[in-house]
Amino acid sequence: MPTYLLVHGAWHNGRCWERLAPLLTSAGHRVLSPSLTGYGDKAHLLGPEVGLDTHVEDILKLIHEEDLTDVVLVGHSYAGLVISSVANEVPERIAQLVYLDAMVPEHGETAVDVQPITQSLIDLAARTDERWRIPPLPELPLPFGLFGVIDPQDVAWLRSMLSDHPVRCLQQPVQLDNPEADAIPRTHIHCVGIQPEGIVRRPVPATQPNGSPARIRELPTGHDCMITMPTQLAALLLEPTS
Repeated sequence: MPTYLLVHGAWHNGRCWERLAPLLTSAGHRVLSPSLTGYGDKAHLLGPEVGLDTHVEDILKLIHEEDLTDVVLVGHSYAGLVISSVANEVPERIAQLVYLDAMVPEHGETAVDVQPITQSLIDLAARTDERWRIPPLPELPLPFGLFGVIDPQDVAWLRSMLSDHPVRCLQQPVQLDNPEADAIPRTHIHCVGIQPEGIVRRPVPATQPNGSPARIRELPTGHDCMITMPTQLAALLLEPTS
């Protein structure tokens, strides 16, 4: 049975998967949902030196320490860069990449290249005393909510886990130069609820790097679908890829 390794996005931590993880576990899978450096139980490690390379190393270290193979590597939002980079390093251990409403980079790209609106967040941070950190995005008026979460209790729970995101994470380019990673099957899950202005999603190529047809699924909800539609998300993650 594959192991599901769930990687949270910017500002979040591993707790955001608490509604999803039991659904995958009950289907017989091992599930790991670590907090990246600077978040959750690692919040005390947040600093200007934390970057994309730090978060990639977090996941690589976990994979090696737990000797994980046959991994379904799920990356939400910013973590699309993280999972792409991890797959580049250990393609033999990855059974599938899942881009969950995620940034999907090309070799040498940064988060700013993939999602240009992030440059405005860096610019805002540059006007503060702590230029290296970006506070969580604010809650927006309905129907947008907080990362697409609109239920008041859910918003309060989500807000309790959010913390600042290092600028360096958005400025470091990915290194995707290992052709063996092209063989890994990929799934793209798009949250197709109402999107705030300025958010862009690149078209998914019709063919995966391994030559198979693109595999795209949609959820009619906001960005944090693991909070708003965990049951439906679990069903998509448990779908066979062939």
